[in-house]
Amino acid sequence: MSLDELVGTVVGHAAATFSGVLVRLGDELGLWRALAGAGPTTAEQLADRAGIDPRYAAEWLAGVAAAGYVDYADGTFTLTEDQATVFADDTSPVFLTGLYQVIASTYADLPKLVAEYRGGHGFGWHQHHTDLFTGTERFFRPGYAANLTSTWLPALDGVVDRLTASATVADIGCGHGTSTVVMAQAYPRSTFAGFDNHPASIARAAELAAEAGVSDRVSYAVAAADDFGGGPYDLICLFDSLHDMGDPIGVLAHIRARLAPDGAVMLVEPNAADNLADNLNPVGQIFYAASATICVPGGKAQVPGEPLGAQAGQARTFQVAEKAGFTRLRRATDNPFNVVYELRP
Repeated sequence: MSLDELVGTVVGHAAATFSGVLVRLGDELGLWRALAGAGPTTAEQLADRAGIDPRYAAEWLAGVAAAGYVDYADGTFTLTEDQATVFADDTSPVFLTGLYQVIASTYADLPKLVAEYRGGHGFGWHQHHTDLFTGTERFFRPGYAANLTSTWLPALDGVVDRLTASATVADIGCGHGTSTVVMAQAYPRSTFAGFDNHPASIARAAELAAEAGVSDRVSYAVAAADDFGGGPYDLICLFDSLHDMGDPIGVLAHIRARLAPDGAVMLVEPNAADNLADNLNPVGQIFYAASATICVPGGKAQVPGEPLGAQAGQARTFQVAEKAGFTRLRRATDNPFNVVYELRP
């Protein structure tokens, strides 16, 4: 890459970074929702609708129009249907506003990360800004709703039939429990237990399960991934969580011990190639940045502090699974962002 090309790339990234602040402002102030379905809108109309200052509305609209997030013509701004699915509709599978909330949390935590990088210590999940927890819930929920019961679970051998009949399921590192709720809604004859070592997340998960009306078949408990109880489980799930754990071999060994003899593990991880050079693309850029600021620091805060990181790839993941005692390993399905592995004893 030439110097001119590098400068152009950095300027583009800086523009996107600054525009992320505008995305967050629009989210917090309800501006995206005020624009959704409204058609061509002036700054004054948006200000009146959202209850903000008109001068601020004008500058915010100009900024998101320059980013290409809204359309501009003849003094008015329009949030198209496609744009609304990204910024305003939190049920859309391409809703990305939650991702900006995750990114915002890393900037809030920057001074702490600087200190931990220099000291070589870990930075636990519970130590992060609260935007990380809510942003993670909002970012991953649409993807789980779109893929979990329609594509991922059906890709596992015989699992849907067991869930339909009656199965016992554990969701490890469940966070706010959005994945647990999606499964419980789809398979009312099965029971689900969510485990996470973050008490505030478990409390939020219980609230969301109650709101969804599935508390009769979903339970949550504060527990580490290598120390949760119950079982034997017919299915144990880990959604984008194994790579954050400081002892992935120990975690999978404990999971194997809690698994029914004919049970299965569904391991959902970021889709990454085994060769680093093949991950040097925009998706890899996001995952490596998240790994450097969230996943690896979190894993280093646990014993023995040897996390896989968000771009481990299939070969390293399978090596860990084999060391934990799993003998049947399969890549069940994937998409540009996620890969689903099926592990069996």
